[in-house]
Amino acid sequence: MEGKVTQTGEFWDVVVITAADKKQELAYQQQLSEKLKRKELPLGVHYHVFMDPPGPKIGNGGSTLHVLQCLEEMYGDKWTSLTIILIHSGGYSQRLPHASALGKIFTALPFGDPIYQMLELKLAMYIDFPTHMNPGILITCADDIELYSIGATEVIKFDKPGFTALAHPSDLTIGTTHGVFVLDSSALSEKELEYRSCHHFLHKPNIEKMHQSGAVCIRRNCSQPNSSGEHDDLKMDYEYVYTDSLFYIDHSIAKQLLTFFKQLDTLCCEIDAYGDFLQALGPGATHDYTKITDNVTKEGSQLGEIRQKLFSLLKGTSLNVIVLNNSRFYHIGTTQEYLFHFTSDSKLKLELGLLSKAFSIFPDKAENSDISACIIQSILDSRCVVAPASVIEYSRLGPEVSVGANSIVSGCCISANVDVPPNSFVSSLSIRVNGKVMYVSMVLGVEDNLKKNVKLLSDIHSLQFFGISLLQCLDLWDLRVSDQLFSGDKTSLGLWTARIFPVCSTLSDSVRVSLKMLNAVQNKSAFKLNGWKLLSIEEMLFYKDVEDMLKFRQQIYKEITLQRNKEKSDL
Repeated sequence: MEGKVTQTGEFWDVVVITAADKKQELAYQQQLSEKLKRKELPLGVHYHVFMDPPGPKIGNGGSTLHVLQCLEEMYGDKWTSLTIILIHSGGYSQRLPHASALGKIFTALPFGDPIYQMLELKLAMYIDFPTHMNPGILITCADDIELYSIGATEVIKFDKPGFTALAHPSDLTIGTTHGVFVLDSSALSEKELEYRSCHHFLHKPNIEKMHQSGAVCIRRNCSQPNSSGEHDDLKMDYEYVYTDSLFYIDHSIAKQLLTFFKQLDTLCCEIDAYGDFLQALGPGATHDYTKITDNVTKEGSQLGEIRQKLFSLLKGTSLNVIVLNNSRFYHIGTTQEYLFHFTSDSKLKLELGLLSKAFSIFPDKAENSDISACIIQSILDSRCVVAPASVIEYSRLGPEVSVGANSIVSGCCISANVDVPPNSFVSSLSIRVNGKVMYVSMVLGVEDNLKKNVKLLSDIHSLQFFGISLLQCLDLWDLRVSDQLFSGDKTSLGLWTARIFPVCSTLSDSVRVSLKMLNAVQNKSAFKLNGWKLLSIEEMLFYKDVEDMLKFRQQIYKEITLQRNKEKSDL
């Protein structure tokens, strides 16, 4: 369907991507426009980016309600006759920061020519859904992948009133970080596809709660995978639960939710589309969850009241479950998940056909290892060394560059003699300050916690940069602890808001200087930053120049294409 005009009913009428703010909205619109120009998406479809209203964060639930309002304003009464996919991509991606500038939904994947991004994969995975769906809205997130197998004559239908969700068999530990369905009491079969009703829905329950609620299923005499992933002859019982991924709402529910949203003066708290909508559904739902805030990132004073109202609105609504017994759910929302799935996870590689070298120029030595590096749309000199389990994307690396194991290098140009230490995260951004394009590279440890923050300057010793106290690092960089060291909210001090990344006039200089910062920390040696213009990651995103970053990617694309054409003509 890429580059072709779709026929009525064969694809989505509307594709919606959410954005956190105006900057993100413009970045997404720019990338969508480029994709459509290059005919990388189906045509004749309405693609929209809707940003959350300014003010307090409203969560993906609040964002869903806001999108319903935007659709009604844009399409009038016609919106209730449309099949719509809503992809939540409005976060700042603090756990996968190289996606912060251009968005998780535009994360590059290691296959395709040109490279596919999450958006294309999402649209391809759900390609059969619109033709078997009553008008309504499919709600999904930008950083997960659902793969499944069903019989050749079977189809997944979204044709029942109320809510309909996909369910995947998962280990109990996975259930503790997801939504878990307590299905009706009739026995489960081993069919690949089953339509069931949900008695009630648990949001990130502990294992004890799963057992108490009757959510745990047992597969008897099941062969278990050993440490190498192969199945032993030893048979034993296997406990599992059914976890959530995406869900669908028909237009009668959408209209109820929209009416509810319009009746609120303003929304000032974060609503979770999964926890706060789905927990109200099914005959076994109780209002107990409306008082629990264990899994809430930031409780607003309004949250309890909103939950009570949502529960009253949705109580008694059915939650239909499409059980996919032969399916897998993959989350690619953190640096660790990203590295594992793109380099070491043989299952996902096999199922999606992921490559170790995708649309890149690089010698073949990385491809001989089982746990190899992953190179995506990059140009690497033949003398460059990349250690296993690392990902390089949209970058150009010179002859004397070595990248240590378990590292991420994104959007970089590294020409000098540079060693990127193991477990490093390096990502370069173009920024525009006073009309001039400049460059900043964030350099971190892949396990650094960008979400962690403290309220007082006296507590910043508890923040860590590459496993070392930020206070020690500031001393080595000759930076004074003061309010001026942090951007934004002065009661939320963390690596995200720390002004520690130097602004440079060239892309290659920005990586070189930022890596010197890191080397100083690792070698406990001084590297003075007090003479540099310094930005926080928060500020980088504010000043980002999307056009310049896309231009750099396009230059790499053209160079790879020319090289490939030359190789073909030589043959």
